[in-house]
Amino acid sequence: MILCKLAWKSLAMRRLVTSLTILSIGLSTALLMLVERIRVGAHASFTGAISQTDLIVGSRGGTLPLLLNAVFHIGSPTANMKFATFKAIQADPKTAWAVPITMGDSHRSYRVVATTSDFFKHFQTRRQQKLEFAAGGFSADAGSGDLFAAVIGSAVARRLDYGLGEKLALSHGVGEVSFHKHEDHPFHVTGILQPTGSPVDRTIFIPLAGLEAIHHGWEDGAPPRRDQALRTSELAAKNFAIEEISAVFVGAKSKMDILTMQRFWNDFKTEPLTAVMPGVALDELWQGLAYGEDALRLVAVFVVLVGLTGMLVSVYNSLSERRREMAILRSLGATPGLIFGLLVTEAGILVGSGAVLGIILTRVLLWVMQPVVANHFGFHLAVESFSSVEIFYFGAIMMCGLILGAIPAWRAYRHSLSDGLVIRL
Repeated sequence: MILCKLAWKSLAMRRLVTSLTILSIGLSTALLMLVERIRVGAHASFTGAISQTDLIVGSRGGTLPLLLNAVFHIGSPTANMKFATFKAIQADPKTAWAVPITMGDSHRSYRVVATTSDFFKHFQTRRQQKLEFAAGGFSADAGSGDLFAAVIGSAVARRLDYGLGEKLALSHGVGEVSFHKHEDHPFHVTGILQPTGSPVDRTIFIPLAGLEAIHHGWEDGAPPRRDQALRTSELAAKNFAIEEISAVFVGAKSKMDILTMQRFWNDFKTEPLTAVMPGVALDELWQGLAYGEDALRLVAVFVVLVGLTGMLVSVYNSLSERRREMAILRSLGATPGLIFGLLVTEAGILVGSGAVLGIILTRVLLWVMQPVVANHFGFHLAVESFSSVEIFYFGAIMMCGLILGAIPAWRAYRHSLSDGLVIRL
């Protein structure tokens, strides 16, 4: 207790330097903790973007492009697969359910996914979370034949301030700039989904037949002439046959059949296909991102070391100003061990206060960043109790701080008796 009181009063006499040192350590600790939280949040969001889906089947290509396009809506499908193949997948005795999706259009940079009502029944995100409606529903569910119904994710509704009944015109293609908009055939919002913390929040869902309808009469990627284009009411009355889709989400009746199904569809004779297990592909994706993850963590560790080095310099430089103080303490009976312990305690207070400040800053920043990150990047930053990694970081920072603090303490230990006794004019 005496050491702590002496150390605290000594640090209080140098308030400015002490405050700046604690702030430096706190900011570097907060950066390290934030990098860890972002890493954990990104990993959880990647792995939790899709759940309880056993296979994703698409046209022949790479497994990662298929996963990124079908689940995260990144990139474009290399080619479409036949709708008849989807019917074959659906009719497979090993298939419990199959959901087709088609992509290619957008609305104000938000991806549009054409699908069926089965998507909202079977698709699940992290922790087996089913999709739930905050308002309305998929009006085509009841067989209303509403080709131009649209369901929007929570982020789309919030950012664009869309509600039920809102009209939206789709753009051809998925780029920021589109050379053609389907303004003659607008969709209307019939449902808004609850937040999921996944790419679903930033997606607009329409019926498969609706996507076929707005592209009716297109040839070689070009829209029909105005005198040949059908009105919305005429399109709604037609019965459109789906010919191609982008991918299929598949659920197996038995987990033991997944590998057999994957091998069968990869070797499908009628059409070249790629069948990928989402969990395996997600692990492959995360392994590919591991280098960037390690680089960020290394930068954060170096920043912490810089902060601790600043503490070392602060304590070490103060020794020249405190030589007479140390000599007085020795003359009053303080042992060299007490002098050593005093400086190590000061270092411990600086590092401990900085680390605690860093933890507080981390929690505050997480509360501020949580909605922003969820809205713009679609993953959840958890504000919860300490993880084992964060506890390890805290202990490592304290240990490094005490070790560095022992350097000036050792110097004071060796020279505490002789330093400061010579009167300088």
